[in-house]
Amino acid sequence: MFPTGQPWNKSAGAVSRVGPANARFAVNRPDTHPAIRFSGRALACVRGDRAVFSGLDFALDAGEVLTLTGPNGSGKSSLLRTMAGLLPPVSGAIEWEGANIAEDREAHAARLHYVGHLDAVKLALTVAENLRFWSAVRPDGGDIQPALEQFGISALADLPARFLSAGQRRRLALARIAVSKAPLWLLDEPTVALDSEGIAAVHAAIRNHCAEGGSCVVSTNAPLDLPDAKGLDLVRHGMGAGGRA
Repeated sequence: MFPTGQPWNKSAGAVSRVGPANARFAVNRPDTHPAIRFSGRALACVRGDRAVFSGLDFALDAGEVLTLTGPNGSGKSSLLRTMAGLLPPVSGAIEWEGANIAEDREAHAARLHYVGHLDAVKLALTVAENLRFWSAVRPDGGDIQPALEQFGISALADLPARFLSAGQRRRLALARIAVSKAPLWLLDEPTVALDSEGIAAVHAAIRNHCAEGGSCVVSTNAPLDLPDAKGLDLVRHGMGAGGRA
């Protein structure tokens, strides 16, 4: 279990409001529900000269998954980067347990794992050396063997990463989230380039993470085996499109 946040409450919901329509989804929150763990309100993002999204709200409790869907350019990656503190919103605020993440970005970075489109794999290192590196840079990094086994790359442990296929590199990139604890996972299309076994490993990792009290936001253009996940369709809620965002 993670030391922060509230216990998983499957009855908890999430609320999304985008633009003037004030659309809502999955609202099941009683008045007595504890404070939201991770939330954003009135968020706006601009990339270049294009407004990617505005007036966007989200809410996520411990033990919950929020999936972001929509075509390329609809704002999924931009929203995840904003959630990670890598892309400041033009307006609005993101909070962790009631505190604005902008007030302490270092603390926010320490509580999350972010996996973007790039695999962040050092090609000159072996698979095991890559994971040992990621374990060492986190204060609570642990044994890499469970992560190797979880993502089916134990047999590749001594192989330099430059010899990995695209799917194997993706498995390695995802395995680093399993070598240390972080209550918040932000995953940008994590199943890209994976075969059926790799996809199943991702689904299992997310379910286990949430069962232990973690929270996860995941963007996807493919169905996920996460039946309890909340959903936010960025196009349906008024997002734009046209180029990766």
